[in-house]
Amino acid sequence: MGDKANAHPGAAGRATAADHPASVRNVVLVGHSGSGKTTLVEALALTAGAVNRAGRVEDGGTVSDYDDIEHRQQRSVQLSLVPVEWDGIKVNLLDTPGYADFVGELRAGLRAADAALFVVSASDGVDGSTRMVWEECAAVGMPRAIVVTHLEAARADYDEMARICAEAFGSDDPDAVLPLYLPLHGPQGPDGHAPVTGLIGLLSQKLFDYSSGERKESEPGEDQLPLIEEARNRLIEGIIAESEDETLMDRYLGGEQVDVKTLIEDLERAVAHGVFFPVLAAAPAAEGSRQGLGTIELLELVTRGFPTPLEREAPRVTTVDGKPRELKLCDPNGPLVAEVVKTASDPYVGRVSLVRVFSGTLRPDETVHVSGHGLADRGHEDRALHEADERIGALSRPFGKQQRVLTHAIAGDLACVAKLNRAETGDTLSAKDDPLLMEPWQMPDPLLPLAIQAHSKADEDKLSQGLSRLVAEDPTMRLEQNQDTHQVVLWCLGEAHADVALERLRSRYGVQVDVVPHKVSLRETFADKSGGRGRHVKQSGGHGQYAICEIEVEPLPGGSGIEFVDKVVGGAVPRQFIPSVEKGVRAQAAKGVAAGHPLIDIRVTLLDGKAHSVDSSDAAFQTAGALALREAAADTRIHLLEPVAEVSVLVGDDYVGAVMSDLSGRRGRVLGTEQTSGGRTLIKAEVPEIEIGRYTVDLRSLSHGTARFSRSYARHEPMPPQIAERIREEARDAS
Repeated sequence: MGDKANAHPGAAGRATAADHPASVRNVVLVGHSGSGKTTLVEALALTAGAVNRAGRVEDGGTVSDYDDIEHRQQRSVQLSLVPVEWDGIKVNLLDTPGYADFVGELRAGLRAADAALFVVSASDGVDGSTRMVWEECAAVGMPRAIVVTHLEAARADYDEMARICAEAFGSDDPDAVLPLYLPLHGPQGPDGHAPVTGLIGLLSQKLFDYSSGERKESEPGEDQLPLIEEARNRLIEGIIAESEDETLMDRYLGGEQVDVKTLIEDLERAVAHGVFFPVLAAAPAAEGSRQGLGTIELLELVTRGFPTPLEREAPRVTTVDGKPRELKLCDPNGPLVAEVVKTASDPYVGRVSLVRVFSGTLRPDETVHVSGHGLADRGHEDRALHEADERIGALSRPFGKQQRVLTHAIAGDLACVAKLNRAETGDTLSAKDDPLLMEPWQMPDPLLPLAIQAHSKADEDKLSQGLSRLVAEDPTMRLEQNQDTHQVVLWCLGEAHADVALERLRSRYGVQVDVVPHKVSLRETFADKSGGRGRHVKQSGGHGQYAICEIEVEPLPGGSGIEFVDKVVGGAVPRQFIPSVEKGVRAQAAKGVAAGHPLIDIRVTLLDGKAHSVDSSDAAFQTAGALALREAAADTRIHLLEPVAEVSVLVGDDYVGAVMSDLSGRRGRVLGTEQTSGGRTLIKAEVPEIEIGRYTVDLRSLSHGTARFSRSYARHEPMPPQIAERIREEARDAS
């Protein structure tokens, strides 16, 4: 890396990668919104010869072609794949959105990749969410490198940024996060700013000048060598510390000169094993140039230092009935195991699935078995465990809006599959006669509710199908048909996520919806003991209706439900009609007795009643039971119960006070705090659900995007009288 002769980029880009997992690299780009990930992908594609100087692919379009939604949002909202070739290696670059609302796309990219490039802006630094993703990668041992962008900014300081990266990402070992290159500055401009025009290789001690638009290699002057000595020595010590040769450090400290080839080989192994994390710099090519600054060095690192798919431990695989299955690692000749990491809809092709092949070889026109864990346990009522056989359509690799046909996709590679209509994101593709299932990757729970209704009758007819397609594409979105509030609710990760969902419904599926206020599932209960008499007596020609019953209602502890007790003596209510009274009581309780919310946690005791030998009936006693319950409710206070959620907030220590104060302002009760690793605190609290409808948005703002929270239903409890009265008034006005 850095000592290689400057090969012609077009020739390197046109080299054909060998059809073997060892010649594939899957790399995900991670960084906050605006850090320059997409621009970097375009620069790498230009250097690799995949696009021409105008940034266009050979058969039309550009590598950065966005869909219409991304143009309107002015930011990336979905995972995109850009395959390039360099030095005979196929590099699948996975560009992820940097905005927190689209973390599901980021997680999909992490699943599909074998290594990560963390893109950091020299003008913005490292934000908290990027640190959290770094920790996620560290937890699974994913190899990583850091790329500093926006070096052209007036106050950009590469050396300072490298130091900040070491502090942010090297908490365990700062000497494992070190720059491989130093910036080479050009002449100062009128504003006193000296632009970065090239790089100085610390290992090779060579200069790489990009000022002409192509990299030119030269030897440093004698006056430049002392300037890089300290950084070079520290880099060498950092590499040797991770060397598999345990004698190398002693030899180096003893004065032995370690040759550059050995250092580079040790560096490549340390990077591939995820124990050393080099810092590099990159910038897009100037107009008319063929190479962006640092792009050759970055492609060399990716192809020579990042691991092949053969070095990645595959996710756990079982048979569809849950029995463990051992697979040979990334074997193109093994049983087929592939995973759908992303699902999208194309207006011309239909559904397109981005698939990572972990074992075997995927070929078009063959029938595969599709199996998925389903998400019913997380509230996706319509996404249970499912299986189906499907025929593979055309295989292709994307480039901008183009799809280039593939004859097959081997283990370790990525490909797009057209018209895989029964497969959802996260599903496993396997051989029809040997169905297998991969362990799903972790996805965040959507916690922002979006209540919607069809804009018109025509939209209502298409709404169900549109929503089903939407949640099949995006596993971070949950669809709820709330039986209590009679609302259709889309649960999203944030406001931007919700906006994209509405736009996709409109533009892709032709469904216009209106957003309405989200309602929580309230309940009612009796505050005190009360009694009621239900009298349903109607006489007319023929059979009449006759039923009288007397009941007593008393409140029960939370969670008791509805109890019905029969204490009738002397046959005042015939035995065959006692279940009718209970049925009427329960039907009325489901409708509510005050504000139209279900009645819970009461004991209803049937004390007495009257019947007629001819006119009494099941229907008459059901009506009498309902009337008796309503009369009992009219003679006592009715509590309105609201759902209370148990909330766990993981937040940096700097924001604990602000978060706890905010929870108290939401009528929350803090139950306790617990110190966790990484300078964070876990806060546990109980908060009324009506107060946390937008908490995911507010918490992100409060903690600068560094906090996470989860929630679960705890119980229903009485609502404060003033809030309860307001809700009753709203119910009366609506009726």
